[in-house]
Amino acid sequence: MSQSLDKQYQPSEIEQSIYQRWESEGYFATGKKSPKDTDIHDGYCIVIPPPNVTGSLHMGHAFQDTIMDLLTRYHRMSGEPTLWQAGSDHAGIATQMVVERKLAAEKISRHDLGREKFIEKVWQWKEESGGNITCQLRRMGSSLDWSRERFTMDEGLSDAVTQVFVSLYQEGLIYRGKRLVNWDPVLNTAVSDLEVVSEEEDGHLWNLKYPLADDPTQFMVVATTRPETMLGDSAVAVHPDDERYQHLIGKQIRLPLIDRKISVIADEYVDPEFGSGCVKITPAHDFNDNELGSRHNLPLINIMSLDASIDLQGSKYHAMDRYIARKQIVADLDAAGLLDSITPHKLMVPRGDRTNAVIEPLLTDQWFVKIQPLADPAIEAVKNGDIKFIPESWSNTYFDWMNNIQDWCVSRQIWWGHRIPAWYDDAGNIFVAKTEAEAREQAGPDTKLTQDNDVLDTWFSSALWPFSTLGWPEKTEELDLYYPTSVLVTGFDIIFFWVARMIMMGLKFTGKVPFKEVYIHGLVRDQEGQKMSKSKGNVLDPLDLIDGIDLEALVSKRTTGLMQPEMTEKIEKSTRKQFPDGLPAFGTDALRFTFASQATLGRDIRFDLGRVEGYRNFCNKLWNAARFVLMNTEGQDCGQHDEPYELRAADEWLIDRLQQVEIEAAQHIESYRFDQLAKVLYSFVWDEYCSWYLEMAKVMLASKTASEQQLRGTRRTLVRVLETLLRLLHPVTPYITERIWQDVKLLAAAQGDTIMLQPYPVSNDSCRYADSNVEIEWVKSVISAVRNIRGEMNIEPSKKFPVLLSGLTPELSSYVEANRSLLLRLANMESIDSISKGSDVPDSATALVGDVQVLIPLGSLIDKQAELVRLNKESERLMGDIKRVEGKLSNAGFVDKAPQAVVDKEHEKLKDAKSQLEVLMQQTNKIQAID
Repeated sequence: MSQSLDKQYQPSEIEQSIYQRWESEGYFATGKKSPKDTDIHDGYCIVIPPPNVTGSLHMGHAFQDTIMDLLTRYHRMSGEPTLWQAGSDHAGIATQMVVERKLAAEKISRHDLGREKFIEKVWQWKEESGGNITCQLRRMGSSLDWSRERFTMDEGLSDAVTQVFVSLYQEGLIYRGKRLVNWDPVLNTAVSDLEVVSEEEDGHLWNLKYPLADDPTQFMVVATTRPETMLGDSAVAVHPDDERYQHLIGKQIRLPLIDRKISVIADEYVDPEFGSGCVKITPAHDFNDNELGSRHNLPLINIMSLDASIDLQGSKYHAMDRYIARKQIVADLDAAGLLDSITPHKLMVPRGDRTNAVIEPLLTDQWFVKIQPLADPAIEAVKNGDIKFIPESWSNTYFDWMNNIQDWCVSRQIWWGHRIPAWYDDAGNIFVAKTEAEAREQAGPDTKLTQDNDVLDTWFSSALWPFSTLGWPEKTEELDLYYPTSVLVTGFDIIFFWVARMIMMGLKFTGKVPFKEVYIHGLVRDQEGQKMSKSKGNVLDPLDLIDGIDLEALVSKRTTGLMQPEMTEKIEKSTRKQFPDGLPAFGTDALRFTFASQATLGRDIRFDLGRVEGYRNFCNKLWNAARFVLMNTEGQDCGQHDEPYELRAADEWLIDRLQQVEIEAAQHIESYRFDQLAKVLYSFVWDEYCSWYLEMAKVMLASKTASEQQLRGTRRTLVRVLETLLRLLHPVTPYITERIWQDVKLLAAAQGDTIMLQPYPVSNDSCRYADSNVEIEWVKSVISAVRNIRGEMNIEPSKKFPVLLSGLTPELSSYVEANRSLLLRLANMESIDSISKGSDVPDSATALVGDVQVLIPLGSLIDKQAELVRLNKESERLMGDIKRVEGKLSNAGFVDKAPQAVVDKEHEKLKDAKSQLEVLMQQTNKIQAID
């Protein structure tokens, strides 16, 4: 075997050193357009969805980064200027929380430090600990251009953010106003919908009695899940067609405990079947109520402070926590005889994804983007095909949201992030400018100005990512070559929050769409289809799959941080049962091949460790195949210098099949069918190259009658097909292909220092050998038929026996003679001879290859009963086929409507099946006649 490749494939021994070489040599660097490339107008570019600087690699990252790297490597090898833009997001809330927790451990708060010192601490943390995920991305083999790595708080990107904000404000598309927002009372900031997790929880439905103002003995019963918000009620609503309450519409209610009068109004929003059909309306503390209130011009009564305590001066509930106030209000209503009933009720509870605090809809002063003028062009861009969603069905999701879009709250009440470029004078006048100096020019040189304390939503800077990372607002070479970018690879969960906003901002500030295609991938779930989560104990760390992890470390990782002892015990038990030996080291390439094989269009992935193990075996198969090839070619004449060579049929068959694989591989990548790409490559490597051709090559290289040119032709085929296979596989499995290619390249007459920059294989019509393909496929069928009989009859693999072929045509006879050594060796035959049809033959086991009977004389080889069972099974299959085809041909609808060629084909199938059945019946009779 090869002396250069280690005997065992050990990914841990090769991966990190290879990556370090790639990066140090600058192989990931952005491709440039040279002066001679006048036909190149666009480079190929993907911008990475910027991971949070606080983040660590999870299965979703690993999956989508595999896809992006596969595409990048393919297009780089296809000769296009290529850029995979690296970078990370400052993750305002998440990062601030991490640093605040660190300070809290030292008994320090951010307020103790003050804003500037706190921001310095965040930058310090970012430099020390913020690069974790970029290191993990390197472990996945990601060929990002790290020399161009950007951070959303970089100076250049920050300048872009400021310019966009100021420009939108000057056009009247950004404004400041009092609106209802998702408020996290722990973080004391507004949060986006994406940062709110709503799940069903057990709660209660309180039915409260509101007395009529003109007759306190009469009541309307309203149902609520948040009785504390009654303090801010502005109305009671009923359905206009609800006959029970039509006489009350327009009357007034006296609000209990507050003694404030509110009106009874009618609105179709009310469901008359829910509860009593009467709904309390609190426009300042409920999003639906807010919309209804705006339709009826109801007053907005804010009764909560920023920490979600009651803010109602002069009330007994003032300064109470909302839940303490709830208990007190319910008790007071009950004491007043105004609590009708309390019933258990399941409801969706919104919680902050960072704090787990229940989100409070709160009326606050915020900055908003007036979104509709930006949304309209973005809708049209997808409608007219400038942007294509893959799968296309996701465009419907995009349209659903865009057609019902609301103004975007872009301000956050935290310190880490892009501070809003707005200043206020003592009178509250607002001056929006790029710098304080420019604001002072607007306000007057002696005016005292104070900058807005809020920062922008993280998604604001992320919306500029495709063009800001390429140098906008400067007109850079990269912006010219790579914008619009080629494809965005992302999950469906951020179509609204990121994809749509990038489209809106890209069109607004560059006049072009930010990307031409949006590839939406599914979620990575466990093998049972469950979402991976810490609480379920089913989370897998990609690096554990790459490097391996022992059982105790895996148990500790899965249970650390769990608050409930019973949950900890359950997860520990299930982990020990599922992984008694921990996780083995599968290597990066096996994990990447697994992801590619499961990347079906638009479907979630059920991640099965059995698949990773299978693709680890695939990598091992490739490694061993390469060692065999090198053993048989190193130091030998492989036609590296264009010496004359002769290809035999098996060589030509393999080369012909390779051309088809090259066509299909490119088609599958271009159409984002990575699952089909993996299937085609796996099948060719495992089945055709390793299982068939390498076995044939052993025979052909050992032939004493082969000419030197024939031997050279086989060695040439071995190395050149292997080298081509490595290039085909490289986008999926970069490490193993690079390692093997370094040993194979000279034998295959390849030039260059890395496989990364080699051309991706393209089919060549001059390498098509249709006749040899037919010939070798027939030879394979004969060998398979003999092997099948051997297996079914339990004949020992080492046992040789004669084989007879009946029904050979002159052409098939020539196949036998040309490939006799292959037939004898690969089927382990004693001999192979032809007999004419109708000849007396000894009792034999029979298989059919087309019209040719493959006969193995029974003698002492065959177990009579086993052979009868086999023949009976095959006969039943044929009878089933006959019944099915006869049923189809007896169907007048099929015969009359189907094309004649289709009907004729069915008749031919019926004829062949009946003929084969007749042969099998004859064989069965012969076996039964044996004593």
